[in-house]
Amino acid sequence: MDIFDVLTLIGGLCLFLFGMNLMGGALERSAGSKLEIMIGKLTTGKLAGLLTGLGVTAVIQSSSATTVMVVGFVNSKLMTLKQAIHVIMGANIGTTVTAWILSLSGISGSNMFLKLLKPSSFTPILALIGIVLFMFTKSNKKKDIGMVLLGFATLMFGMETMTGAVSGLRDVPAFQELFIMFKNPILGVIAGAILTAIIQSSSASVGILQALAATGAVSYGAAIPIIMGQNIGTCVTAMISSVGTTKNAKRAALVHLSFNIIGTVVCLIVFSLVNVLFAPALLNESASFAGIATAHSIFNIVCTLLLLPMSGLLEKLAYKLVPDSKLPEKVSELDDRLLSTPAIALECAHNLTCDMAKIATDALKSSVECLGTYDKAKAEAIREAEDKTDHFEDIIGSYLVKLSMRQLNETEGAMASMLLKAIGDFERISDHAVNILESAEEMREKGIVFSNSAKAEMDSLCAATTEIVTLSYTSFVENNAEQANLVEPLEQVIDRMKELLRTRHIDRLRVGECGIEAGFVWSDLITNMERVSDHCSNIAGCVMDTKEQNMNLHESLKLLRSDNEFYREKYTEYTKKYLSFV
Repeated sequence: MDIFDVLTLIGGLCLFLFGMNLMGGALERSAGSKLEIMIGKLTTGKLAGLLTGLGVTAVIQSSSATTVMVVGFVNSKLMTLKQAIHVIMGANIGTTVTAWILSLSGISGSNMFLKLLKPSSFTPILALIGIVLFMFTKSNKKKDIGMVLLGFATLMFGMETMTGAVSGLRDVPAFQELFIMFKNPILGVIAGAILTAIIQSSSASVGILQALAATGAVSYGAAIPIIMGQNIGTCVTAMISSVGTTKNAKRAALVHLSFNIIGTVVCLIVFSLVNVLFAPALLNESASFAGIATAHSIFNIVCTLLLLPMSGLLEKLAYKLVPDSKLPEKVSELDDRLLSTPAIALECAHNLTCDMAKIATDALKSSVECLGTYDKAKAEAIREAEDKTDHFEDIIGSYLVKLSMRQLNETEGAMASMLLKAIGDFERISDHAVNILESAEEMREKGIVFSNSAKAEMDSLCAATTEIVTLSYTSFVENNAEQANLVEPLEQVIDRMKELLRTRHIDRLRVGECGIEAGFVWSDLITNMERVSDHCSNIAGCVMDTKEQNMNLHESLKLLRSDNEFYREKYTEYTKKYLSFV
């Protein structure tokens, strides 16, 4: 093996790692909402959690990525530690899929069918299809499929390049001695752990082991301990990701580490005893691609079957290693670790925006109630709500900007855009709630009282404002376009009410029914409520535009107002309901 073979090996390894990363990322984007559904089934029990971890890892081709995702869930309190344990166990089995895919490279034979199964036969075709889909289609979904195919092709080309580059090693005495040394199980475990820790992927390190096995110098006796060590090394990524997280998130990462260490220790003891007592001939045979994949799968399945009934003990061990603190922990509402899975990160951002919407809506309703009967406790809650919505706007906005830098599909992009617009509107609604409260406090302090006719008009405007806020909130939380359709005709009625109420107030001033001070408060109130309705219209417009995947704000509202029987019908209905005093 000369310097050129070394360079070829490095090039093949780079292609291999790049292809794996490319394919995993594209699979993740393609899965999208399916990942959300799978994660959503976590609470049903041990088996559901196990299968979820297995399924997600099989899709994204990385147990490290799954575990990092789990750490993020636990850190955000979206998942309990108990749920996380079962998912982590499933992830360890799911990661074996990659080794089986790579084992196709080891297929040999003169049979036409076997030749077709060999990656060198079909990979160029997949690469051709992939580049056509990626370069010549406009659909993001088709582009992602193209990326999956290109990633797979690159992965396989890298694997074949590595296999070819190391073929000369079979005649190098130092290489043979190295793997004779690895027959010492402890050294093999250490080597596997170090290699995997460096490249942070057990799938990739198993692939490298399969490539080396092609030389014929790697026996099963040396390969099996290395495989065991690879499972320990893959924990490094999760341990790094747990830095700066809550104690439960740290426990989730430690569960991953302790699970693999305990499993490795038990299996290593059994392996060593079998080797010493029976010395099976199989352990001295040269490992094959499929043999390594089989050993990898058996090891992970055995570890899971062994420790699944003892998941409660693993949880207790995690609590022993990371004990509770007397000081309260700061919970991360949106965890950056989830950005690697945009569909799930987006769902978390949406859920938090719904919480923000609830706070803003309740604050507005409370401020309207304070106009009738002032309540000090409600007043404090309204101001706290405004502070909370300011905080939510900052963290959700920053999070969505980070998320938008990722590769999102059309649906995810539309949702992210909608949320960015909506958080500003909900924050402004809470601001107007404080403004209305301040008007109520001014009336209370100065003893301002509206005339009977003015009070009746204000009651009608308050009722209309409360209804439109409720409609926009419901349409947003439920993503209900039918509810959103009701907002615009009511908003137009409120616009008309504002002008009518201002005119009627001027008439009352002329005849001396109302004072100047009452006029200032009156003007502030109707202005704030009209602006609230504008923000509600914005929110409804976002919901309808997102449903249609139309990025032009208010396009749906414009269409709704143009020669629409439903709109005219609802406008007439709301006019009769809230403008009966005219």
